[in-house]
Amino acid sequence: MDYARSETLAIKILVAGGFGVGKTTLVSSVSEIQPLHTEELLSDRGAAVDDTSGVEMKMTTTVALDFGRITLREGLWIYLFGTPGQDRFWFMWDELSIGALGAIVIADTRRLGDAFPAVDYFEQRRIPFVVTVNCFDGARVHSVEAVRRALALSPHVPVLLSDVRVRESVKESLVTLVRHAREHAPV
Repeated sequence: MDYARSETLAIKILVAGGFGVGKTTLVSSVSEIQPLHTEELLSDRGAAVDDTSGVEMKMTTTVALDFGRITLREGLWIYLFGTPGQDRFWFMWDELSIGALGAIVIADTRRLGDAFPAVDYFEQRRIPFVVTVNCFDGARVHSVEAVRRALALSPHVPVLLSDVRVRESVKESLVTLVRHAREHAPV
């Protein structure tokens, strides 16, 4: 019996970022199963606290999490947990981050400041992360170094330009995160 092959391992990865940056879309674009989404319609009550500038057409929001799965081989899975973006749901992040290998922080250059809470969260908890700039249609494209400077990221934090609707683009972010986490995991 091949003992190494008989063990099972699940790798937990968080997908975080501000409201409307593409977390649900990222999970959906790579999950091999029908993703679990806790999407609710935006409400009039939420309109008073949710800044929809730049995402005026957004009609729903994640209120708890998104969940998807990728099988790498028999007994080896990646579980993706998309976090809610609005600050009133951030209490979920502490629960979701338990046991996570790392996180993909999605940034939108139209609202780059919305990435700061996620970056701060993972830096403070020493959870390895990468920043994936979601290149939205019509959004101004900035260089990786310009985004790194704007977010005041450490030089070791990988920054990628991607389209979270495209499976291959998301896979590149996932591979980069796993490599980064292996190299920079807290001791």
